[in-house]
Amino acid sequence: MSDETVKDETAPEAGPELDQNATQAELKAAADEILKAAKANESADTDVETAEATEEAEPQSAEQQILALEIEKQEVRDQMLRAMAEMENLRKRSEREKADARIYAIEKFARDLLSVSDNMARALEALPETEREALTEGGKGLLGGIEMTQKELHTVLTRHGVTAIEAEPGAPFDPNLHQAVANIPSEHPNGTIASLFQAGWKIGDRTLRAAMVAVSAGQAN
Repeated sequence: MSDETVKDETAPEAGPELDQNATQAELKAAADEILKAAKANESADTDVETAEATEEAEPQSAEQQILALEIEKQEVRDQMLRAMAEMENLRKRSEREKADARIYAIEKFARDLLSVSDNMARALEALPETEREALTEGGKGLLGGIEMTQKELHTVLTRHGVTAIEAEPGAPFDPNLHQAVANIPSEHPNGTIASLFQAGWKIGDRTLRAAMVAVSAGQAN
């Protein structure tokens, strides 16, 4: 066997020999060449590993491909169903908000009109029934005009979703619709409405103004 040393083909090539008297610029250039050679060898090793991994990967069978497509189809279907459900919920919410806006848009205006209705009611209640017959023809006409105006006002309010709250004596007391201002003995059952002080109104499902009532404490002993 020869005494010559066999060169390792995989080992990185040795860098250039440096003179002990080399300048700083020459040393820097030699170092750059060594770094470039090392990066080139590292890149070559990475390419070889990638090629080997690709060769080892087995192609999918027809059954596996069909199963993968079925899973993908189901995922796409679920996404479409969720998107359709969200769109339907958005449509219903938009319609509900539109309907609420249409119903409750006049809430403040309707509340302001309630004082007009209250004043008409007070004017009519101020004249007892016994004195109405004594009115002149002009007075009776004026009284009739006020009654017709009040009736027309209530008709217009009802047409726009503003309705009176039921508060007849003997009706059940509802704290959501009625405001109790007194608790008095009466012929009506305990806890029911004994009398009405001021009419209440609601708009749609909302209480516009609670009815002021007196609650019955039952018959006095």
